[in-house]
Amino acid sequence: MKAVLLDKITEGKDIVFSEVPVPEVRPGWVLVKVKAFGLNHSEKLLRLNEIRADYIRKPVIPGIECIGEIADPSDSGLAAGQKAAALMGGMGRSFDGSYAEYALLPKRIVFPIDSDLPWEALGAVPETYFTAWGSLFECLRLTADDTLLIRGATCALGYAAMQIAKALGCRTIASTHKESKLPLIAQADESVIDDGKLTGRVHGVTKVLDLIGPRSLKDTLTAVEKGGIVCQTGILGGVYALNGFDPIKDIPNGVYLTGFFSNYPTQQVMDEIFSFLNEKKLVPVSGEVFHFDHIRDAIEAQDTGRVNGKIVVVR
Repeated sequence: MKAVLLDKITEGKDIVFSEVPVPEVRPGWVLVKVKAFGLNHSEKLLRLNEIRADYIRKPVIPGIECIGEIADPSDSGLAAGQKAAALMGGMGRSFDGSYAEYALLPKRIVFPIDSDLPWEALGAVPETYFTAWGSLFECLRLTADDTLLIRGATCALGYAAMQIAKALGCRTIASTHKESKLPLIAQADESVIDDGKLTGRVHGVTKVLDLIGPRSLKDTLTAVEKGGIVCQTGILGGVYALNGFDPIKDIPNGVYLTGFFSNYPTQQVMDEIFSFLNEKKLVPVSGEVFHFDHIRDAIEAQDTGRVNGKIVVVR
């Protein structure tokens, strides 16, 4: 089968296919025929830096998510031909991932799904919608009565969160740091330019999904109403930790801070996501779709940042 193999730092322009054997099935693992997958920032980090780490299995087929059909269920109890989503749990790092025609994956991260959406739409779902769903409902406990601020909304996760929140019926405020990107968040009830300080510029915010990260966190905590919740999920700001953060002084009284870590998907949550998509008749949002044969073009587009939203690859 064709696959992308990494063993060293690799820019998008240097991506090539390798011919490798279709993986042999073993107990506890499931062979999935890959039909679609999205590109993720963590895969870019792997290609351009993390691949040097000792804990990365090398050579490795990257890709932390996929949508496909069960080719060989082994002893999993799944059925051959069944639609499934797979994500996280070491995929594309500890064991081979989705940048291939087939992926051998542990049963614990393979989830049967119920959807009639086309593959290119389904390919936008697994990691992005799982992260949006967990951030909004497990962490923020979002309801239709809330006003949700999505800080750093012009990214795949921001678009997905906005779509879910709007379908739920809550009021949404979306921010971007570039005026040229305001049209991309026009579906929000209010859109604002983020100059690093939103406190005093947004009002009535009860929940915040902060995708900028530690760089904006202190300001986010003072931009929310008393009793509100802030969930930090993204690190678009390029600052990964906040030195000198004082929880007693920097978290206002009555404001709550949480975060979402997407490494532990479950069948229950995946069922909830697809039930919501089906019920609300939502088509997952993506920026551009590439055929698997042109995966280098897709990865180059990721490296240059020319695509607004999720990049999806289909076979």
